[in-house]
Amino acid sequence: MSAYQDQRVVVTGAGGGIGAALAHRFAAEGATVVVNDLDPARAAVVAGEIGARAIPLPGDASRIVAEAREALGGAVDVYCANAGLASGGDAGAEEAVWEAAWDVNVMAHVRAARLLLPDWLERGSGHFVSTVSAAGLLTMIGAAPYSVTKHGALAFAEWLSLTYRHRGVQVHAICPQGVRTDMLTAAGSAGELVLAPTAIEPEAVADALFDGMEKGRFLILPHPEVADYYAVRATDPDRWLSGMNHLQQTWETR
Repeated sequence: MSAYQDQRVVVTGAGGGIGAALAHRFAAEGATVVVNDLDPARAAVVAGEIGARAIPLPGDASRIVAEAREALGGAVDVYCANAGLASGGDAGAEEAVWEAAWDVNVMAHVRAARLLLPDWLERGSGHFVSTVSAAGLLTMIGAAPYSVTKHGALAFAEWLSLTYRHRGVQVHAICPQGVRTDMLTAAGSAGELVLAPTAIEPEAVADALFDGMEKGRFLILPHPEVADYYAVRATDPDRWLSGMNHLQQTWETR
């Protein structure tokens, strides 16, 4: 029997891409899944594809925990904070762009954890899955709000893990590079240069998550080479920054 048989799972941003792949995989493992998306039609389509084990729940990912818990019969076992904004722009991006990125990419996770933790700590179990992206470990050219807020999402996931792992709360941070989704298309020429050449399917991200959850890993790397990049960034930041600046210059001259 699957470890997720009869588990109660919430996936935000599940109307397509990685979120839809996660929702499908959890349902296939026997879980009951709340499919959350801002777009009601997309949420309904994915829920319909999954069948009886899915509950469509459209709305803002920051504010659906209570409703999702009620829909699942009073408790959530796994919460996938997957909804995100791929906000492009440089340091001059408008305040509203920064605020939206911060709200969706970081504060939605904080708000969810605030509501989930009391129950998880009381019963000594719970899974918080944060879709961060490799941008949270590294960065992304041409996307200052996205890069900065994804660093924030990773930092919050790390804090949750180090604070509560001894009390049964397991945290997993998914950090892929390019994934063939609408978000990759929206990344434009920067995405074509940096992400598209090694892009994978959303289902591969779900596979990596389940492998990592089985092994109790915090950091989920669907692109294993990201670990090497991360190590260089930590041990030789000037070399890493020079390499990224070379990418930036290449992008500017395309």
